[in-house]
Amino acid sequence: MVARPTTPISRAELVALLAMLTATVAFSIDAMLPVLPDIAQSLAPDAPNQVQLVIATFVVGMGFGTLLAGPLSDTYGRHKIAIWGAVLYIIGALLGALAPNLETMLIARLLQGVGAAGPRVVAVAITRDLFSGRQMARIVSFVMIVFTLVPVIAPTMGAVIAWAFGWRTIYYSFAVFSLVSVTWLVLRQPETLLPEARRPFRAIAIWQGIKEVFANRQVFLAICAQTLIYAMLFTALMSSQQIFDQSFDLGASYPLWFGLCAAISASASLLNASIVLRIGMQRVVAWSLAIQILISIGFVASLSLLDLPRDAAFACFFIWLVSVFYMAGLGIGNLNAVAMEPMGHMAGLAASIISATATIASVVIAAPISLSFDGTPLPIAIGVLGAAIVSWMIVIRIKNTELADQNVG
Repeated sequence: MVARPTTPISRAELVALLAMLTATVAFSIDAMLPVLPDIAQSLAPDAPNQVQLVIATFVVGMGFGTLLAGPLSDTYGRHKIAIWGAVLYIIGALLGALAPNLETMLIARLLQGVGAAGPRVVAVAITRDLFSGRQMARIVSFVMIVFTLVPVIAPTMGAVIAWAFGWRTIYYSFAVFSLVSVTWLVLRQPETLLPEARRPFRAIAIWQGIKEVFANRQVFLAICAQTLIYAMLFTALMSSQQIFDQSFDLGASYPLWFGLCAAISASASLLNASIVLRIGMQRVVAWSLAIQILISIGFVASLSLLDLPRDAAFACFFIWLVSVFYMAGLGIGNLNAVAMEPMGHMAGLAASIISATATIASVVIAAPISLSFDGTPLPIAIGVLGAAIVSWMIVIRIKNTELADQNVG
């Protein structure tokens, strides 16, 4: 039996460290949102919509990085993968700070995304190394409580940094953030993957894992539904700043509105924790998608059929935006759990494959919807509505499949 490593640091410090490692992704996305117009003015004045790809390419890079970071950390240890990931992330950040054109910026963001997958995956792996069962769930809950603060404050931080020093300085703040977090990890938290627990890296194992994941009907349907929910979330994220600015002339206060939206949506995890044991994961997702469909239908109808005053239209948009974030909070974690249920024998590899697939595929869907922005929220809302309907239909099929399997048994 392999011994479980111990941690010399306090529980509070460990939670803060894991939250900071996990927050690399959220900070890298949310801090950029308020400065997208500045980047467009500097690097893409003739095609401002394309600046949304600054978010999309980061997410794509993170997806590919996630696929490799998990298996590599099982082979070389948590520290090495966190360090390698931080090095790639910092190189991408410095390249982004100096980017002379949008193409270079997108390459920098892709590299940042690949690098950010390292600390993100390592944070999960360290938790799994040190804890199990309810203790692990408790630590994850504490980490998520701290993590939810990032989307609330990151846009304001990005706006303040850009106002004081220019938007390129945000990239230097990314480099500092990553350097501090990985240094904290290396200096304070000993390696948690003991040598006897390490497994050799085999590309063939990844390929076999991919085939097994996609051959399982429940897993495949859960990935498809999760992909569409991610697509709705990323569409809303990538388009939100332009809608606030160009549709409602609220660009200056965008960080505050976004922070309020994130703060409200953070309660989704608390709601899920209180109801999921009683009604089940699939029902939570199905009901959240059904409510999202109704809200989106109402929002699309109000934009298409009614000549609402700007304040009333903005109120409808804000409610819709909160509903998208809230639905994602209820849907993504539950669908990930549904997908992982049959994959206990290969949990680490399956988690990497599922996360990478859903992340990359969602950007392929979200990017064209976001690029369709025409000065009004209508095309974005229609795209989200379509994705919500298809995702709901898939989740219903997951429920029917589960019931059929139970009846057969």
